[in-house]
Amino acid sequence: MSEQAARCLGNMFQRISIAINAEKDHLSELDGAIGDADHGITMSLGFMAVNAELAKLDASQALPSEIFAVAASAFLDAVGASTGPLYATAFRKASQAMKSDESLSPTCQAMIIDEMRAGIQQRGKGQRGDKTMLDAWIPAAEAASDALSRSLDVAPMWKAILDAAETGANSTSSMVAARGRAARLGERSLGHIDPGAASAVIILRAMRDTFVDAGAGVRP
Repeated sequence: MSEQAARCLGNMFQRISIAINAEKDHLSELDGAIGDADHGITMSLGFMAVNAELAKLDASQALPSEIFAVAASAFLDAVGASTGPLYATAFRKASQAMKSDESLSPTCQAMIIDEMRAGIQQRGKGQRGDKTMLDAWIPAAEAASDALSRSLDVAPMWKAILDAAETGANSTSSMVAARGRAARLGERSLGHIDPGAASAVIILRAMRDTFVDAGAGVRP
């Protein structure tokens, strides 16, 4: 089971990289309005580095938790900007949590999202409403928890997660940035979607596509 789960996560990171690369110009345009116009390029480089390192692993021997640990180190090495430590911490938290559950069950999938949320929040010290990627990750984690409480299967669980993340990301256009470079703009940050929240939705969408397509974590 762990080999199948590890291969699933490897596929997930490939999908994330492809999706981010396809949207990197759009993400950098969003960032140009309130930041340094490099978010798309930075994220693309980070996930390409992750996949380059994962390609060196023997998936038949790797545990799912190891996939996330490798991703954490590779992303941090490739991305020196603030996004690097945030996602590296997110992946590391997911890796640590998965050591107690390598199954990729619906419960494990929800745990991955919440641990990533926790890592980003722990490292960035942010909260909902700051106009950051957490405005997508926090609603996504809450939706995952709610879906578990209602015993939803994988596909409806991920629909709820993605809907919540998209709504959260879109809501950032009406916020004044409280953290990051955009905070320097004050009221001028209004009317623009946060690029970190936008890229979070892309990541979560690729995660959804992976788990739903693979049928991972079907309840016994």
